[in-house]
Amino acid sequence: MAGSKRKTKKKTTVNLFVYGSLRDPQIFESICGMSFTRKSGKADGHTLLAEPAFLAGHKKVSPDNVYFYAVESPGAKIEGFVIYDVPERAMAEIDRYEGKRYEKEMVKVHTAQGLVTAKSYLVSAEAMKKHFGDRFHVNLIHELWLRKRIDNFLKKRTRPGDKSIDAELERLAERELLATTERDLVITHYRTDAVSDYFLEHELNRPRPSIRYLYGDAQAAKYINNYLELVVKQVLLSQLDERIQAIFRFELEHMRTSERYFKRSVSLLIALQIINNNISAVEMIMKQCLKTMPFEKYDLIDYVKYAVRAARSLFDARVVETQLNSIRSNFQPGLVPMGCETELSNVGAAVVEEDVEETKKEDPAYDCFRYFHDFQLDVLSWKLGGYIDDHSGSAERTRRQGFLELAPGRLNVALELSRPATACPWLLNQLINEITAFYNVKPHSLHLSFQMRKRQIGKQRILPLGFVKCLLALGGGTEVNKTGRLWISRMGHDEITSGEELVFARTSQRQWFVGADVDGDKTPSSVTAYTQQYKFIRLEQRANYEPLIMCLKGLQLAYNPADYLTAEQLKKSAKLRREYEELKTWASNPTEISAKIIKSFLGTVREGLMNEAHYRPSHKLHYIEWALGAIDMRLRTFNEQISH
Repeated sequence: MAGSKRKTKKKTTVNLFVYGSLRDPQIFESICGMSFTRKSGKADGHTLLAEPAFLAGHKKVSPDNVYFYAVESPGAKIEGFVIYDVPERAMAEIDRYEGKRYEKEMVKVHTAQGLVTAKSYLVSAEAMKKHFGDRFHVNLIHELWLRKRIDNFLKKRTRPGDKSIDAELERLAERELLATTERDLVITHYRTDAVSDYFLEHELNRPRPSIRYLYGDAQAAKYINNYLELVVKQVLLSQLDERIQAIFRFELEHMRTSERYFKRSVSLLIALQIINNNISAVEMIMKQCLKTMPFEKYDLIDYVKYAVRAARSLFDARVVETQLNSIRSNFQPGLVPMGCETELSNVGAAVVEEDVEETKKEDPAYDCFRYFHDFQLDVLSWKLGGYIDDHSGSAERTRRQGFLELAPGRLNVALELSRPATACPWLLNQLINEITAFYNVKPHSLHLSFQMRKRQIGKQRILPLGFVKCLLALGGGTEVNKTGRLWISRMGHDEITSGEELVFARTSQRQWFVGADVDGDKTPSSVTAYTQQYKFIRLEQRANYEPLIMCLKGLQLAYNPADYLTAEQLKKSAKLRREYEELKTWASNPTEISAKIIKSFLGTVREGLMNEAHYRPSHKLHYIEWALGAIDMRLRTFNEQISH
């Protein structure tokens, strides 16, 4: 069903934008007695002239799988037709057909001839929430139905017939320990549009994980309490996220500019903020848990149950509303899908050396996450994309020491299946900071990913040496070394050198799990996208990465950087080998970056940001100017530190 409001040539006629069932001329005629055509020569008193058009800032949804509704959604658009000069008598019949849920409003639609004013039948956020509640998005109905079936399965398996509060807590705890299985079932459902009862029970009916076998392990016993505290904290986060998703689902769906993005980015940010802002209360919960439940007498499910119960005391709907309003006021979505990976390690880069023990550096808290999988932390942290990276490329659930890596939007490590976290630089920066604060592990490095546009693939260019220096000055970890000189720590510690390569930036393929609005009427599925991932960045507590994110996005849009620097590139180019040697010398003893290079660098970034939306800026001009000013100030500050 559809319509849109616009241009009025006569008082007795209006232009009408249609986007649903009214796009069919036969349906249109059956309702109002008139037809329409796209050929001007065939237009007459009975047949109206129409042409293709689209309405920006709205998306089309069908919560009931019957009618289409247009709701506001920044960055989205709805395609349809604008039908010119619809008479009042025809509009009266269409009004009766559209019903009470729609509001007839004036809008401006885009056509081949330019903007046209027309009327259209839209729906308000309040009306959608009133009539459909959680069933706001078409895929949401199926997902909620699947989750209900999972609930029913858990009721049958876990203390069947018991309706007590404790039994319900145990079922919620079971659900936390089946979290990745449930996630995979949802993905399977989206791909096939059906999950049989047999398949559902086969996937869910697995033994409850236990940690009792660790109690007699003298080596593991030293770390058990620390791991259990992390289990409790992780479940608190997950439960807060679930409550936020359940109560504010409509508001969260309304904020997501496209189905392609990870739907939990905003709710996870709020949950992280609640925990980080109430760390004293959270620490008290963890300590009280271990005090009343010594691990020799309890199993993993008991600690998960404790955390599920405790999460209720942390949740406050008023706080969530305040945080949502704050996010809305700062939200700056662009058009480039982005993601991040944060790497944490208490022993730094030594964690991925061949023999960690021989480095004589110890991680007294987690033994470099050797027991991560024993405590099911990959399952409990799936919403943040939790993973132990030992730089081997393995995704096996085996004991290994490595970086604790978090990547919100990563759905499956083994299948490399993910969704971009967001298109908003501000939101991405907030996620990075809150994730870093959440884990009591030393921050190490940050990887930022930006989806490439199709026209960029195969046309990438090697960054100029001066631009690389600017980026290292902005994010490579400038710090004072033992000699009292400023240096670039990521290069100085050989953290981004691998053999003869410089692991600065790499292009990779990602399986990004997309929604229906990305591929039109096709079934939601995963599609292969190319991303440019920048790996040179030092991760620090409470650093502001927003200007750097804007910088890298603008640079990618305008310059389209290639990998930098691979062994193959260095082997083929003597010039690149000379530049690499110069860069290593400069990183260990930096000199000032010339004003000419900074000007060229900023000009390139500006060009990209000003043309993000098809030769127009996607962000507001004052936001772009703020980002450019912040980048300029950081580079000038770097030069001042060098000169002094």
